[in-house]
Amino acid sequence: MIGRPASLLIDGPAGQIEVVVEEPAGHGTTPRGLAVIAHPHPLMGGTMDNKVVHTLVRAFVLAGWRAVRFNFRGVGQSEGQYDEGRGETSDLLAVVAHHLSDPALAGRPLALAGFSFGGYVAAQAASRLLQAAADQPAVRAPSTVVLVSPAASRFEVPTVPAHTLVVQGESDDVVPLGAILDWARPQQLPVTVVPGAGHFFHGQLGGLRDIVLRHLRAEAAREAAG
Repeated sequence: MIGRPASLLIDGPAGQIEVVVEEPAGHGTTPRGLAVIAHPHPLMGGTMDNKVVHTLVRAFVLAGWRAVRFNFRGVGQSEGQYDEGRGETSDLLAVVAHHLSDPALAGRPLALAGFSFGGYVAAQAASRLLQAAADQPAVRAPSTVVLVSPAASRFEVPTVPAHTLVVQGESDDVVPLGAILDWARPQQLPVTVVPGAGHFFHGQLGGLRDIVLRHLRAEAAREAAG
């Protein structure tokens, strides 16, 4: 994408992973936390430069987070091959572990986010981290999860924390609204529906950014209040 920061390569379970890191505005600003954002399906043209992924990055950066997006294995400069979500979840967890090693993020919260297939992978990673943290207090569990049109019609998306933000387009023809509601209903999980929006939120990316940004700012205000 023209104008985006240069990508970097980090070690991952299937070889190198290509990542882009964006910091909150203001010289010397300490990030509120680490947000890792996952992209749509690699076999359907999904990359970290997807417009919905970029919109999620913008929202997190505006809310003061360090936002990291990355290419799944086999995409861009990331090594390896598509692994039906299993290896991609490992890729996300490797990106999290690499960036949480930065002393600037010591004790700061972790957020996971994803769009479509990336939403499924982010939910899988969140589930694994939460389970690990229950047994190992040193494991950083995500305090924030944001899923945009998670691929519930094509993959078995796990149960997510009650405070998860789920955003879905009313007219999504890739991941139908009904599939999202069927997944969310047993969890009594609220879903934010954007009227008229399709899968890629064409013409409504600004509104999507504002929904996520309001959620992140409300979470920060609640934490500050006690």
